[in-house]
Amino acid sequence: MTGATTVDPTEIAKFEAMAAEWWDPNGKFKPLHMMNPVRLDYITAQIAEEFDRDLNDALPLSGLRVLDIGCGGGLLCEPMARLGATVVGVDAGGGNIPVAQTHARQSGLDIDYRHTTAEAMAEAGEAFDVVLSMEVIEHVADPLAFLTACARLAKPGGLHICSTLNRNAKSFAAAIVGAEYVMRWLPKGTHDWSKFITPDELYALLRQSGLDPVDRKGFQFNPVSWQWSLSDRDLSVNYVTTALKPA
Repeated sequence: MTGATTVDPTEIAKFEAMAAEWWDPNGKFKPLHMMNPVRLDYITAQIAEEFDRDLNDALPLSGLRVLDIGCGGGLLCEPMARLGATVVGVDAGGGNIPVAQTHARQSGLDIDYRHTTAEAMAEAGEAFDVVLSMEVIEHVADPLAFLTACARLAKPGGLHICSTLNRNAKSFAAAIVGAEYVMRWLPKGTHDWSKFITPDELYALLRQSGLDPVDRKGFQFNPVSWQWSLSDRDLSVNYVTTALKPA
């Protein structure tokens, strides 16, 4: 990788150390496997609304070019490809890419995986209808520079969808104490609470980057049903935003 980057090498090392476990639903990425259905529901609904697609069609995302930044093992790339999108998955952690490539090949999916960064992609002049940065921004060194690269990668009229963690006492208790120390879903030290971003802060950063925020929802975990759901009101821990690139 060359050129300017917002990559934090310490953060990348954390996820590369777990790369082999990406597709183990009971492994260290169990929280993402549990959250993936609701993430996909949100993403596909936003895409369908913006690009006037019928999700009941066989390949509703056909003709759309989708970029997943921080793709890891491909948990989002694969379902997007199955829905017909042309998918590029990039990750700054080189150890994640062979895992993603192998699983896609075994699944019979054609996905373009690359060991690179959002900044390098933007410098190369790449352009996408949809740019995803899910659970990434809380791990980068410079959130505004990262979002500016995301904005450059979106075509005029395109979408940027970003999920992250709110910064408050509840998120510290849930995402760090609960997930890392009590439930042991994640290795200790996976998250740095000081790098969490409030929804208002993220909206401000999105606007500064040249994007127009149009929606935000919470991802809410129910410990009784053991399932995630979308919430219009509760953005206190995990949440997601959608922003438009002005046409």
